[in-house]
Amino acid sequence: MLKNINSPEDIKNLSISELNRLAFEIRKFLVESVSRTGGHLASNLGVVELTLALHSVFDFKTDRLIWDVGHQSYVHKILTGRADGFKNLRKFGGMSGFPKSQESIYDAFDTGHSSTSCSAAMGIARARDLKGDKFDVVSVFGDGALTGGMIFEALNDAGHSNSKVIFILNDNNMSISQNVGAISRYLQKLRQKPEYYKSKDFIEELLSKLPIGSDFATNTAKKAKGAIRNKVIPQTLFDNLGLNYIGPVDGHNIEALKIVLERAKNSDKSSFIHIRTIKGKGYKPAEKNPSQYHGVSASISNKTDYAKFFGKKLVEIARENNKVVAITGAMPINTGLVPFMNEFENRYFDVGIAEEHAVTMASGFAKSGFTPVVPIYSTFFQRAYDQILHDVALQNLHVVLCVDHAGIVGPDGETHQGMYDIAYLSHIPNMTILSPSSFEEFGDMLEYAINTHNGPIAVRYPKGSPEVITANFEFGKAQILKSSGDILVISTGRMMATASSVSEHFDSALLAVPTIKPLDEDTILNIANNKKLIVTIEDATKISGLGSLVATTLAENGVSSPLLICAFPDTPIVSGSTEDLDKHYSMDVDSIIRRIEEKLDDTKAKN
Repeated sequence: MLKNINSPEDIKNLSISELNRLAFEIRKFLVESVSRTGGHLASNLGVVELTLALHSVFDFKTDRLIWDVGHQSYVHKILTGRADGFKNLRKFGGMSGFPKSQESIYDAFDTGHSSTSCSAAMGIARARDLKGDKFDVVSVFGDGALTGGMIFEALNDAGHSNSKVIFILNDNNMSISQNVGAISRYLQKLRQKPEYYKSKDFIEELLSKLPIGSDFATNTAKKAKGAIRNKVIPQTLFDNLGLNYIGPVDGHNIEALKIVLERAKNSDKSSFIHIRTIKGKGYKPAEKNPSQYHGVSASISNKTDYAKFFGKKLVEIARENNKVVAITGAMPINTGLVPFMNEFENRYFDVGIAEEHAVTMASGFAKSGFTPVVPIYSTFFQRAYDQILHDVALQNLHVVLCVDHAGIVGPDGETHQGMYDIAYLSHIPNMTILSPSSFEEFGDMLEYAINTHNGPIAVRYPKGSPEVITANFEFGKAQILKSSGDILVISTGRMMATASSVSEHFDSALLAVPTIKPLDEDTILNIANNKKLIVTIEDATKISGLGSLVATTLAENGVSSPLLICAFPDTPIVSGSTEDLDKHYSMDVDSIIRRIEEKLDDTKAKN
């Protein structure tokens, strides 16, 4: 059946049995396709029936569908004519693994981070009402998103708004890892009432048939109805917020899903539909290990990467330092914290997808004499910018921010690239920034950051493994790896491998900068004197990166040597492998060599 599905119109008249058959074929397609290309598997297997029901009931050429995070939109892409795009899923120039409005009219809003869809939906719904348009707005989010405070800001607003939105909670008791917290326990209680929405309908229908006579009788009947309703149908949190709670509903029963979606569509009031699904549904390995199959790679490697090294090193440090605590935002596996969690359960804290809370909680730990270590992806630390500035830095608290997946991260595209951490952290007072280019250096940095440093400190490290070994780390000191040559190449972190190859081509001086802030100005100025050209190479954005810090130092001290800043542009960085993206943005060895030669020719012509 799947080969005949080219648009949502092709499923509108299918029977329930035909839709179930199609669901089976979609799962088979996903397992085969994602196993080849890599991507998010378990989350998409869990929403097959929901997506089919949504496209059966609504017309998303005019209605609006917003997927929270968006990594579970693969089935939606299949149904909207993009099945062929899975051949190049998340590859350079290929189809995005997230909703992209430039990719399809069916993608109403670009997403990539958690807990944003309800706010976006409220904005679209209010704009619709202001313009007098008529269409439905649907937001689909997971229970993991409910650990993020932003979503409750939106639901709180929705509860007193007259702008109708259909909110759908896809409850699989998972985010990337097992969900934690009081909200998770609350949803567990609701899950234990599978017939709740049916009994609610029955009671409401029964109450509507009670006779009403005089005004006095009317008032008495209303009070009686209210008392019966509250006694028989306990109000949920979402009812109390002013939304029409419907659920829990079996998220793998297409017929039941279509019934409740039609009910929400026909209502004048905002609805909150609670559906229960199984992450990885239909593929036994993913059902048994949904965390492992949340995101799968096209190639499996047992090679140690920065995250694994971090986890091992942190355990070693924590054995000697009982003041160390670790805080994660729902990503213990991805950030390497599982060994720490297993050995130091009472010093390990998973706060869910709540980066802002994680950072401010860390400041509370630091204020109380502990040393909190907070590993979070660079792209997600952006969400806690104010907390880093206001709650950590202004008080000069010793919080260790481990900025994982810094720089290019590849296939997940613009919403996940870690290009901006140097820019936003370097402007924060009291903040120190370190960047390793080897495991040896990374280990030394962690030892220093946790056991020696006093104040806020960020250690930024890339996805994957290093390619170069540098000298031993010494805080605040740049490393002169090669002192001779008319050209000076300055680099840090992942790009040290590239910088080393470039410097060999030109037989130039080479300077490693493991401490980005505070910058070792003295060493830079001493070696930069009388160079024909100074080149900086970094895995970050050109604006406010290492190159900008070096440029300021040179300008303030009257160094007139020409400067070439090799960094990534101030544009969204697309999907693709690290190698493809380095080449595309002229950050590979050959491109940088060419740029240096052009700069030398240009300087020579001007002189």
